[in-house]
Amino acid sequence: MNTTQLLTDPNQIPSNKLFEVILSKQLLQTYLQIENIISALGLNAEWRYYHDGKAWLCKITDKKRTIAWLSLWKDCIKTSFYFTEKTREGVMLLDIGNDIKTSFAEAKTIGKLIPLILIIEQPNQADDFKKIAEYKITLK
Repeated sequence: MNTTQLLTDPNQIPSNKLFEVILSKQLLQTYLQIENIISALGLNAEWRYYHDGKAWLCKITDKKRTIAWLSLWKDCIKTSFYFTEKTREGVMLLDIGNDIKTSFAEAKTIGKLIPLILIIEQPNQADDFKKIAEYKITLK
């Protein structure tokens, strides 16, 4: 897997027109599917350039609450969700891939947060993103 992060130029503003150029057809389809899920769930997606990571990240929010972070890579789309010890069990009960649950169960906490990193390479994997996002929205 080529883990080259895209969108590292602060002057290159993320847009679907740009994504058509830099993403493979399959990854573009996958991104558009995720975009549709974000929209269908009533979430907002905002691209910002972060100097510490030297790349553009998309912050996905429900009102003021962050639901997930999304970044574009050469071969995949990475989304990061953060849960607490209290909400970890709910993730394990979701109807998502066992590989996702295994890596989440083994994830090292960052402060009080447990990262769930989803690596999405194909449109059919967007369903896991949707299920995790729906769960995250229900949390207070």
